[in-house]
Amino acid sequence: MGNWRIVVVLLLCLALVGSTACSPFGGGDEQEASQQLVEVVRGDLTVSVSGSGSVEVANEARLAFGSGGKVDEICVKEGDRVSEGDVLAELDTSALELALAQSQVAQSQADAGLAQARAAQTQVQATLAQAQATVAQAKAALDEAEYNLDQLRRQHAPYELQRIAKLQIGATELQIEAAESQVEAARSQIEAAELQLEAAELQLEAAEQAVAEAEKQLDEATLIALFDGIVVSVDADEGDTVSTATTIVHLIDLTSMELRAGVDEIDIPSVKPNQRVIIEVDALPDLRLEGRVTLVCPLPTVEAGLVIYDVTIGFDVPEDPEVKVGMSATADIIINERSNVLLVPDRAINHDSRGNPVVKVMVDEQIQERHVVIGISDGFQTEIVNGLSEGDTVVIELRAVTEPSSSGGGFFGN
Repeated sequence: MGNWRIVVVLLLCLALVGSTACSPFGGGDEQEASQQLVEVVRGDLTVSVSGSGSVEVANEARLAFGSGGKVDEICVKEGDRVSEGDVLAELDTSALELALAQSQVAQSQADAGLAQARAAQTQVQATLAQAQATVAQAKAALDEAEYNLDQLRRQHAPYELQRIAKLQIGATELQIEAAESQVEAARSQIEAAELQLEAAELQLEAAEQAVAEAEKQLDEATLIALFDGIVVSVDADEGDTVSTATTIVHLIDLTSMELRAGVDEIDIPSVKPNQRVIIEVDALPDLRLEGRVTLVCPLPTVEAGLVIYDVTIGFDVPEDPEVKVGMSATADIIINERSNVLLVPDRAINHDSRGNPVVKVMVDEQIQERHVVIGISDGFQTEIVNGLSEGDTVVIELRAVTEPSSSGGGFFGN
């Protein structure tokens, strides 16, 4: 890279010397063409897009109690380091403990009521079964009595015997009627028992929910650290009466940070989650961090007419952290990478009449035009996939423009 830049500088100097020999009197611009020879080399090529923003913490929590009440104890102070599960603060729980005890008593009573309703249902079902069995027995007896009467009639039995048989049939029919009434009564009792059982189940469910809510409120009366971190601020004092909307402790995790970088709308289509990112912090010029894209915001923001998309980049913080929350940083998001590929300057790439890429190659001091297949480009160098070999010499056309002026002329290079 350095060699061909030196060649460019020498050529520009020669062109400048030639321009000073021109007459200061003239009517138009003059263009002089020169050439630069560049060797095809192998190297690594990285294509990236840039964004800038500020460092933020990935884990942050403004913790509040799950129920309102009077603060009984604050267990931490600003700057304390805490571990996940540590107790940070507690409410006065006397009223909550009483509510839990009352709801547990109500649950026990509902349990007993449900047991009674189930026992009553079982008893009524047994009564129904017994009544149904009585009906079945009476119907069997009626069938037998009717059979006996039929036999007596066939045998022309005395009238008294037939009359007794008829009386037995009548008595059996009455028994059946009574048993069927008992069955209907038992069924009505079962319906009532089922309603009582359903009511007892609903009562127990409500009691269980009341116990669960009381236990939840009691649990939420203790403020617990959700992750390892540092207490940024404590916003309540012991004895304060607070609500669920009152922030008690502001906790952050400095071991896991992220960069929220703004990327221009032109570049954002190339940015995808999990792409590698090189981060440079403005205040720490010697520090280079590596991260990954974790989120590309689908909604833009407009700043001074520019459409910007926020990209969240996660990165690991060094063990001896110098990176602070709020520091400005720049992110180079790696879109594409190639290792050990053939490279030529972008300016060496031209196009034929059909738009196909071509380069000029010096072969035996003769310039030849050669079609090539190109790969990625970073805006300065282009990957050559096919058409050139390492060590080939490509020709870059340089044009210098001289303009007459009262000072003897000026030089402008492309």
